[in-house]
Amino acid sequence: MGNIFINKINRFITEHHLADKTCRVIVGLSGGADSVALLAVMHCLGYDILAAHCNFHLRGEESDRDEQFCRLLCDSLHIPFVKRDFDVAMQREATGESVEMACRTLRYEWWESMIRDGRGAVVAVGHHREDDIETFFLNLLRGSGIAGLKGMMPKSGNIIRPMLDVTRAEIEEYLAVSGLDYVTDHTNLENDFSRNRLRNIIMPELQRLFPGAADGIATSVACLKDNYGLYTDAVETLRRKYVEEGGVIDLSRLITTEPHPAIVLYELLSPLGINMTQVKNMLGALDENGRCLASGLKFSSPSISFLLDRGHLIPMAVTDASVDDCNVELDSPPFSMRRITRDEFTSVLSQNKDNRYCVYFDATIHDGSPEFHIRSWRKSDRISPFGMKGSRLVSDIFSDAKIPVDKKESIPLLLRGDLILWIVGMRASRHFAVTDKTREVIVVEYHPETSKKQS
Repeated sequence: MGNIFINKINRFITEHHLADKTCRVIVGLSGGADSVALLAVMHCLGYDILAAHCNFHLRGEESDRDEQFCRLLCDSLHIPFVKRDFDVAMQREATGESVEMACRTLRYEWWESMIRDGRGAVVAVGHHREDDIETFFLNLLRGSGIAGLKGMMPKSGNIIRPMLDVTRAEIEEYLAVSGLDYVTDHTNLENDFSRNRLRNIIMPELQRLFPGAADGIATSVACLKDNYGLYTDAVETLRRKYVEEGGVIDLSRLITTEPHPAIVLYELLSPLGINMTQVKNMLGALDENGRCLASGLKFSSPSISFLLDRGHLIPMAVTDASVDDCNVELDSPPFSMRRITRDEFTSVLSQNKDNRYCVYFDATIHDGSPEFHIRSWRKSDRISPFGMKGSRLVSDIFSDAKIPVDKKESIPLLLRGDLILWIVGMRASRHFAVTDKTREVIVVEYHPETSKKQS
C-alpha cells in the first residue's frame, strides 16, 4: 500500500507540474493525518522540505501538544522545522474576521512571506479528495457558478495540493502501514461548523443511501475543473477583445457582438468588485444597437469606479476614503449571506457574538425584490436602532462612539432602498429584525478584508 500511495501522489505532482526537486517545498504541517502523510510522502520522493507549523493557541494544551508532536516528527525524519505563534484575537480585532478566517489569513500571509524571503518555492498543503467534495457542496449550498463548483485546484498561486486525488481512507491506511502516528484536533469532531456537518453527517448518510456517491461526485468535480480551465481561457480571449488600453471597456461593441453580454461583462468586472446588479444597470444604459441612452453614469465598487462615456466604460481608481454609492447583493463581495432556521439562530448568534461585522435579518427583507446599496453617511441620515424607539442621527451615533472625523466617511451604510439597515460594524436597524414570529433568518457578514484586497 505504501508504494502504491506514494506513486499515486508522484504521478499527480508530475501531471500537474506542482513541484520541482531543484527547489525547496514548504509543507504546512499541523500534525493531523493529512499533513503528516503529505510530509512523509514528499520526504520519500526526495524533495527538499521545510516543515512550517502554525500555533494559534486556541486549544490550550492541545495546541502546544500539536507543536511538540510536529517538532519531534521532523527531528525523527531529519526535516528542518519552523513554527510561528499567532495572536488570533488581535487579528480579529483589527479585521473583524471570524476565527476560522483569521487563522486562514494569518497562515497564508506567513507562508507567502517565507516564499518572498526565498525560504521555499511553493507551499504544499494536505487537502485530499473529501476536502474537495466538501468545498463543492459548501459553494453549491451558498450559491455559486463554475468558479466555486470546481472545488480546489491542484495549484493556486504558490499553494500546491499534491494529495487532491487521494481519499482520507487511503491516507489513514498509508500511515498505518508506515507506522506513522498523528494527532487529532477535537474540534474536527464537533458539528458547529458547516464543513464539519458535511463531513460527519451529510456525506456518510449520502454514501449510505447512494453507495459510490463520493466517487461520482469526485468525477463530476474533476470535470468541472476541466470545464473551468476552458472557461477561463475563453474569458481571457474576450478580455483581449473588449478591454482596451488603460482598462477601458468597449461596451457598445460588446453588447452588439456577444449573445450573452451580461455574463461576459460580469466576468470582466467581477474581479474588481462589480456585481451582477451593476452589470445589468450598465447594459441597461445602452440600447440593443449599442447606442448610449444615459452617458455620464458612474458605477462603483469599493476599489474602482467606471464612468460610462459614449458607449465606453472608463475606469477611475477610488482614491479617497469615502464609500461610493453602489448597488450590492447580500451574497456577493464585500458581503456574504446564508439562510438559517429560527431554531439555529440562538446557536449562530452565540458563535458570532464577537463578530461586529455580522448582522441578522428576518428573511422577509427580500420580499418584493428590493435593491440594496452601500454608501457613506450623509448629514441628514437617520437610523431606527435595534432595541430603541424612534430614530437617531447617524452622526450622533458616530459622536457617541468617538469616531474621528477622517474615519466617518470610510464606514459603509447598508440600505434597502432609502431605508438604512446597518451602520456596518456598529449599529443595526430594528427594521426586519429577528422576532419570535421569524421563520427564517438571513445572516449577512461584511468582509473588510475583501475591500482591502480589491483596493
